Amino acid sequence: MKLESSRSVDALQAAGFIGNWMERYLMQSGLDGWVVGVSGGIDSAVCSTLAARTGRPTTVLRMPIHQAADQDLRGAEHIAWLTSEFENVTSMVVDLTSSFDGLSEALSAGSGGPFGGLSLANARARLRMTTLYAVAAERRALVAGTGNKVEDFGVGFYTKYGDGGVDLSPIADLLKSEVYAVGRALGVGQAILDAAPTDGLWGDDRTDEDQLGATYDELEWAMERQTGGQGPDDFEEGTRQRAVMDIFTRHHSMNRHKMDPIPVCMLPAHLFQQG
Repeated sequence: MKLESSRSVDALQAAGFIGNWMERYLMQSGLDGWVVGVSGGIDSAVCSTLAARTGRPTTVLRMPIHQAADQDLRGAEHIAWLTSEFENVTSMVVDLTSSFDGLSEALSAGSGGPFGGLSLANARARLRMTTLYAVAAERRALVAGTGNKVEDFGVGFYTKYGDGGVDLSPIADLLKSEVYAVGRALGVGQAILDAAPTDGLWGDDRTDEDQLGATYDELEWAMERQTGGQGPDDFEEGTRQRAVMDIFTRHHSMNRHKMDPIPVCMLPAHLFQQG
């Protein structure tokens, strides 16, 4: 049995709606345009294309950090396509490899031993966020996020204050399958459409599925079931349905701290002096 969401979207109408929403938000902000990081994956390809289609100044960045050659090439090809199709698009390449290596060495020296794993994987995303905001400040622009619905609200598969640090999230109400549909409708290159999704934070060839333990189609299925009030116990032990629900529920619970508002300690009134 193939596990997938029953939801679908009219891709071209969705693209038009998102573009209009982005234009209204930008107008209300009083700023001039967009900054988008391009990784070579479908989410950033769709988001950068939507930004370009608004006609407002759009800066797209490649920010390699020991990047796999195929990922970097896909990003470069997409940017080349954007700049050839849209006069309002300009591009930058900011190689953050030496910055990342310096941070890694400083952390290792400060801790008295090797520093690595998830902490440094997340550091890559946070260096990129810092870069995007530096460019945005110079160009009076908003940073457009590239997270989709499953990543942002289902399993929390993003870096807090990394790729989660954005000004607005144009595609965060689209499931991953719907992002692909919009990408096809907008003319995103076949190499990106065919590539296995990866966050590109590890310096190897691991995919999102390798890290999450399930495909995006399966996670969309599980998210739909959870929204309908079902949990792992509603599925027979030993089935793929049960396994996927367990995976989704574990990630959702573990990453709630990313998806919930920052908790604030509210002091009771009696602690404050009046007058």
